[in-house]
Amino acid sequence: MGTLQTEPARNRVDLLAPPVATALAQWPAEAPVDVDAVLVAPIDATLADTAAFCAAYEVGLDVSANCVVIAGKREGEIRYAACVVLATTRVDVNGVARRALDVRKASFAPMAEAVESTGMEYGGITPIGLPESWPILVDARVIATPHVIIGSGVRHSKIALPGPALGALPGARVVEGLARPV
Repeated sequence: MGTLQTEPARNRVDLLAPPVATALAQWPAEAPVDVDAVLVAPIDATLADTAAFCAAYEVGLDVSANCVVIAGKREGEIRYAACVVLATTRVDVNGVARRALDVRKASFAPMAEAVESTGMEYGGITPIGLPESWPILVDARVIATPHVIIGSGVRHSKIALPGPALGALPGARVVEGLARPV
């Protein structure tokens, strides 16, 4: 985990967006990953963007995951989904992700909509604590990674957790080929 100084996330709610703290407080006891395996580390908020973060904290892009919010319309209704992919890849928005969301056209959700809908900061959005109605699409490479680093809902910290835990989140679906190598 590079030079990150981690500790159990549920002990440091000051480092989490409120929806993330709530989701960790409600983490099911029968979950395949214990809540104490979800760690958090403070970081410099100006280094929250993936490339800068990885360089500053000596974290490989191959263990850094990004969560992007996509949107599309179907029958006049806007549908949202979160896509979780490794930083060495990019979401196939108008291919695999669009079909999984069941819309004719998908795109990245506008920043203001993503922030308002999630209750999280742009650049720190994480799949933990998202609205229950949203599908969470997790690229198969992510769950094959023993430990990944992802946003915490705020820009001044990151979460570290087992990759398989992201595929076990409520509403999560593991999707083969969701992302393409950069």
